Amino acid sequence: MNLLELERKLLAAARRFTPSDCVPYAFEQRVMAALRGRPAVDLCAVWARGLWRAAAPCVGVMLLLAAWSVFAPAQSAPASNLSQELENAVLAAATPEPLADLTW
Repeated sequence: MNLLELERKLLAAARRFTPSDCVPYAFEQRVMAALRGRPAVDLCAVWARGLWRAAAPCVGVMLLLAAWSVFAPAQSAPASNLSQELENAVLAAATPEPLADLTW
C-alpha cells in the first residue's frame, strides 16, 4: 500500500472524531516529553555489561580446571616415543613397500 495514501486516510479518520473531554489537558505533550526524556540505548554499554558479568564465571571455570590439572594424579609415561611415532607417520608414504605385499 502507498504510504502517502495510508497517511491521508489516517489523518482523515482522525479529523472526523473530536477529542473526548475525559482526556486530561496537555496529555499528548506530557507523553511526548516523557518519551524524549528517556536516554537512548547504548549497545556498546549493554555488550560491555554482559561481558563483565561473564568474566567471573570464566575465571571460576579456569581456576577449577587449573586446580584439576595440578592436583590430578600423574599418569605413567607413554610406552612409545611420540617423536618416533610422528616421524613414522610423516614418512610412511615415502618408504617403499615390498612388491609381494601389494595386492590389487
